[in-house]
Amino acid sequence: MNSLLARARLFPVLLSAVLLSACAGPLVTQVTSFNQWPTEAAGSSFSFIKPPPNRWGAPQELEQATYERYAQLELEKLGLRPAAAGEQARLLAELSTVSQTQQRTYLQPVYEDPLVFYPPRRNAAGQYFPGFWAPSRFGPTYVGDRVVPYTVQFSQLNLRLLDTRSGPPGQPRAVFESRAVYEGSASLPAVMPYLVRAALDGFPGQNGQVRQVRFDRETGALIRK
Repeated sequence: MNSLLARARLFPVLLSAVLLSACAGPLVTQVTSFNQWPTEAAGSSFSFIKPPPNRWGAPQELEQATYERYAQLELEKLGLRPAAAGEQARLLAELSTVSQTQQRTYLQPVYEDPLVFYPPRRNAAGQYFPGFWAPSRFGPTYVGDRVVPYTVQFSQLNLRLLDTRSGPPGQPRAVFESRAVYEGSASLPAVMPYLVRAALDGFPGQNGQVRQVRFDRETGALIRK
């Protein structure tokens, strides 16, 4: 009885602890990258191009420019350089985003603690005890699970680099593609600096690799453990 009752009362506490630890723990992104990176492209110039439209809509002009600035700074750290005014860049960078709220669910155990009727009885001395209703001596009964919905913020960065020298004239070929995803409570503008860093972490990386890239929420530092 005590163990079942304890489980019923403990579940909301455990759930709250999990949610709090998610907020206090590292910021986790999932990254998927593909590349056919030409070795002679090191140090090449790049410029940003307008991404194709998608069904989630595009950021406003200043928001898009801010995200491209984040990516530019990271690309410069990799040895690439922004194309000078009037220069035709070798690499074309395409940055697009997805931002939406999504529904998730979890299963919550359900317990019932109905009253049961204890019939009248007599003890060995003949003393009479009337019947009565009371909680079961076995405690709450597990009757199944219920689906509990909750909402998360889904943010995704898509970053592509196209090489103007790798394909036919006028048809630049993709040489690097990376997708970084975050699911949690933070908005897209708040996590975009992390998504950009995650997408380019280990550039160009292993082809087809899916991995987690984590950041310390307090310092913003990349966690390498």
